[in-house]
Amino acid sequence: MLPSQMKWNFTYQENGDEIPSTDSANIVDQLLQNRGITDAVDVDKFLNPKLTDLHQAELLTDLAKVKTRVDQAIEQGESILIFGDYDADGVTATTILVETLNELGAMCDYYIPNRFDEGYGPNPEAFQQAKRQGFDVIITVDTGIAAVESATVAKELGIDLIITDHHEAQAEMPDAYAIIHPGLSEDYPFKDLAGVGVAFKVAHYLLGYFPKQFLDLVAIGTVADLVPLVNENRILVKYGLEAIEQTQRPGLRSLKEVASIKGPVDEEDIGFRIGPRLNAVGRLGSAYPAVELLLTDDPEEAKRLATEINSINQERQEIVTQIAEEAIEIVEQTKDDNESVIVVAKEGWNEGVLGIVASRLVRTYQRPTICLTLKPDEKIAKGSGRSITAFDLFSNGLEIQDQFLKFGGHSQAIGLTLDIDAVDDVRQSLNQLADEKLKPDDYQEQIDIDLPIDINKLELETITQIEKLAPFGMANPKPKFYVKGNPTDIKQIGAQKNHLKFSLEEQSAKLATIGFGFGDHVNRMTSHDELEAVGHLQINEWNGNRTIQFVVDDLRIDSKQLFDYRGSKFWVKQLSHLRDRSSLFISFQKQTQINDIELIAFDQLDLQSDFDVEDLAIVDLPTNLTDLEELLKAVDPNNIYVCYNLNGQKDWTAFPSRDDFKWFYGFLMQRKTYHHQRQQKIVCQDRGWRPEKIEFIINVFYELKFVKVEEGVTSLIEQVEKKDLSESNFYLKGLKQKEIQEKLYYSNYKQLKTWFMDLLKEAMD
Repeated sequence: MLPSQMKWNFTYQENGDEIPSTDSANIVDQLLQNRGITDAVDVDKFLNPKLTDLHQAELLTDLAKVKTRVDQAIEQGESILIFGDYDADGVTATTILVETLNELGAMCDYYIPNRFDEGYGPNPEAFQQAKRQGFDVIITVDTGIAAVESATVAKELGIDLIITDHHEAQAEMPDAYAIIHPGLSEDYPFKDLAGVGVAFKVAHYLLGYFPKQFLDLVAIGTVADLVPLVNENRILVKYGLEAIEQTQRPGLRSLKEVASIKGPVDEEDIGFRIGPRLNAVGRLGSAYPAVELLLTDDPEEAKRLATEINSINQERQEIVTQIAEEAIEIVEQTKDDNESVIVVAKEGWNEGVLGIVASRLVRTYQRPTICLTLKPDEKIAKGSGRSITAFDLFSNGLEIQDQFLKFGGHSQAIGLTLDIDAVDDVRQSLNQLADEKLKPDDYQEQIDIDLPIDINKLELETITQIEKLAPFGMANPKPKFYVKGNPTDIKQIGAQKNHLKFSLEEQSAKLATIGFGFGDHVNRMTSHDELEAVGHLQINEWNGNRTIQFVVDDLRIDSKQLFDYRGSKFWVKQLSHLRDRSSLFISFQKQTQINDIELIAFDQLDLQSDFDVEDLAIVDLPTNLTDLEELLKAVDPNNIYVCYNLNGQKDWTAFPSRDDFKWFYGFLMQRKTYHHQRQQKIVCQDRGWRPEKIEFIINVFYELKFVKVEEGVTSLIEQVEKKDLSESNFYLKGLKQKEIQEKLYYSNYKQLKTWFMDLLKEAMD
């Protein structure tokens, strides 16, 4: 039995529907229906998004007011400062408005705060510096909606502050000249634009035409910021991906090169290659190189900046790995304190990567997680939090907002600063809130399964149809499918052997399957057991061949399993994965000893105990089947590993039949004697026997007092009492050992598994 790591949500069964058809012709309709898209008009808009379906920019509140103020600044020669954020959404939004204002002829510059010196968002010191430098208008992008104090300072300085943002508004709003925010615009139909999407709308309105030249940037910021890829976001990203593929922007061309992006670009290229590199710059230092890369017209400068950014990203990856290891070590040492919500803190951690580290811990422990860096000199702790689906970290954080110095974010991600002495209180408060609101299964990651797939009916056209739903992302996830079959050709791959590759077979069909991060499952699967898996389908291209591949998100084997290592010399290594699990290694023979394994002798086991055993390893053969039957009924394991061999034991496959006994008795009557040294070879050749068979027959006859043995010569006793072979203890013992070996060692896998599973089933009945 191999349990799943996630909670599987079979949406098509929960709706009470019959299992739907997944033929290529029907699969898109089924997937759209799962997403609640059934109206013909809505279906057409989803499958064929058009730029003309975008909403009118002027529906955003205050946008006309902003245009008037920008036009005034241009006419009067006033300087405008674009105040951006240091993530991919922020730097792309900054680039769009800088290029827009430059095209309009404005005197403008941009400013990105340093997260280490200034923290997130506008700050009074930056605004005061801007005033000293002669800026009369500040336009924020992807930030500012929580900048209440900074807005007040701007007003006092005589600066007109224009906020463009998309983050959640809090109770107190900044007193700004204008606020462009889709969520606060009553007439604007779509509330989930990214910061770069809002900047794009502003650019559209200011320029007076649709700025296709910014579609590449808006796609990057939208995907990287993990906003829902529906409605306008879907349209912008779909056309933006095409724009990235064809982009003439030197910075993007160089970035694609260092990220090894060739040919068509999809949302995963942004999410895993472009976005992380743009984000890395602001995580480790100043985000200016990222904006410079996107703004430059010089190919040589673009190559230099792209190379620098790529190096920074590699450094970021190393730092994340190191901090994550340290954070996990802390969690393991403080599990009681972090039972429901994890709050870990350490001096010296780089605050720019703590959101990534928190995400890793969420995946590892399935708990909301906050990672903080301690700053004793400033007497503060600062960091980021990430959450599980069932726990809204933002709203729960608001309930204890008095414990924070700064706080912001959304349901699944927050940023916060608190007094260094308040870390324990925050941990305790959040754990208490989680204990009150969450059920045990809320802590298990859930995966929604769109449809089952029949391996026998799968074809390349199926995937072609599925790709009509792209681009995939938040609110339009890549469809997850359920498949089942018997795993074959199971092997570990990757430099660290941490990935798993196998084929799923059902009837005559085979599906190439890969599980990233599932390498440790290699010895927990057999081709004899049906495996169920959840994941997505993709086309794998290699040497011009296009084949279907299934990428696993989770897998399970629901039945009890038998793993056959009989006669293997390497089973100890292959069972190393059991050391950290609930396992029991049982020995029936007193002389059995195995290095590095804690063996439990059967005769020392209290069968009346309550066992909590997942895996049972049997390392040698029992002396009788009854002992093994009692063990199985008492322990009731989910997985059985048979690891025994016949080393040092007699092979009872040569056990003589009754006819063999009769023949040898007749041989003695005819020849009078059997001389072991002279006649053994002759008898063995004539009868096709092994020497052990002759020895066994003689021992049984000797015990029954049919023969006498003197100096290697066996002869009949003249007057004997008639007895049955079953009256010989030696015969009965041999018969028992023959049965044990036939059932447990020489049987084929199917016979052995049937015997074990029947016993376990009998114990349950």
